[in-house]
Amino acid sequence: MHVRGDQPCEPPLATGTVPGGSDVTAPPGIEGGPAIEGVWRFAAPAVDVTVSHARHAVRDLLVAQGIGGPGHQELLDGVLLIVSELVTNSVRHAALLSPELVVEVVLSRGWVRLSVEDSHPYRPKALSEDFNRLGGRGLLLVKAVTAESGGTCDVERTATGGKVVWVELPIPHPRMGS
Repeated sequence: MHVRGDQPCEPPLATGTVPGGSDVTAPPGIEGGPAIEGVWRFAAPAVDVTVSHARHAVRDLLVAQGIGGPGHQELLDGVLLIVSELVTNSVRHAALLSPELVVEVVLSRGWVRLSVEDSHPYRPKALSEDFNRLGGRGLLLVKAVTAESGGTCDVERTATGGKVVWVELPIPHPRMGS
């Protein structure tokens, strides 16, 4: 598990670079890897409907890139849950100071990176597991899915004073018979 919370973090993943030491990689275009390595970004208003639009856009992108078949269903489900939670957080907690948010998906050899950026300076923190509390556990869920997948997540400040919350997840080789 590489969940880093408030610790210093590495610079954001640049297009074409691969997180170090992965044994789950597959060359692009063959089973297990993305069809195309690249960066996809879209900006959207920080309103409720953006949550479902972002989830559908990310799903459609990943499926089009070959990450959506039975061998990747668990990864796809995790990414969609994460994008829903991160966009929901921006819409609910940052919209007043950040009327727009940016979703970015980076596909790299063996990894998918998802980030949500807004202009609000507040760094979100995962709340405790208070089961009597309604809501407020989205980041705990994101951290749990990330850890279970062997990924990494963090929050960073942007140059303009906002924040970007990002998650990197390995793309597993599909199992035979999956």
